[in-house]
Parts: sequence; structure tokens; C-alpha cells
Amino acid sequence: QLVESGGGLVQAGGSLRLSCTASGRNLQKLTTAWFRQAPGKEREFVAAISWKDTCTNYAASVKGRFAISTDSARNTVNLQMISLKPADTAVYYCAASVFGSYMVTLPTGYRYWGQGTQVTVSS
Repeated sequence: QLVESGGGLVQAGGSLRLSCTASGRNLQKLTTAWFRQAPGKEREFVAAISWKDTCTNYAASVKGRFAISTDSARNTVNLQMISLKPADTAVYYCAASVFGSYMVTLPTGYRYWGQGTQVTVSS
């Protein structure tokens, strides 16, 4: 139901923009988040946004470099990433929750997931 796009290979210091679209579901009724998972590591929270009031929450490791936003016309959630570091290399997943808060940072707090998109940052 959720489809991510926009991943790729970029050099350190570069930028990427990820997008998450939903088929058959209105994202405007959900809390939407981005998570990432690097090889051998647990899935970790990146950012979340509440469509109702556009409140946002970011992991400390990305605050000031990543920005999550919504596009109601396209039913899309975007993650703009700048000043990328090799440590940002991971598969990035879009997730959504019907009742959860944008302050929820555990993967178990989100019911709907995309298949993920690979982001690789070279040094």
C-alpha cells in the first residue's frame, strides 16, 4: 500500500529526496514516518509527521539535515535529505499509522509499511 521512491547512490555531502505514496489509502488521515535499516542493524526511526497539524519529529542523528513534509495534492510524504553522510547508508522505509502519534518512534507503532528504497552514501 505504501511505495517509496527516490533512493540512489550519492557522494558524502550530497542530497536526495525520498517520496512515499499510498495506493488505496488517504495519507492525510494517517501519521506517516520514515525509518531506515542498515545491514546488521535494527530498524531505526528517522522522522515522522502528523498530517492533521503538520507537527514533526526527528531522530537526533538527522535533525537539521533531513526534512519531512507532506504533499496533499499528490497524497505523498517526502523526506528531503541534505549533507548526507556514509552513516546514512541504509534501506529507507515509509510507514504509516492510523491512530499513532508523530512522537512514536518504535517500528511496532506503525501498521503499514513500504518495501523500502536503498540509499547509499559514498565517502
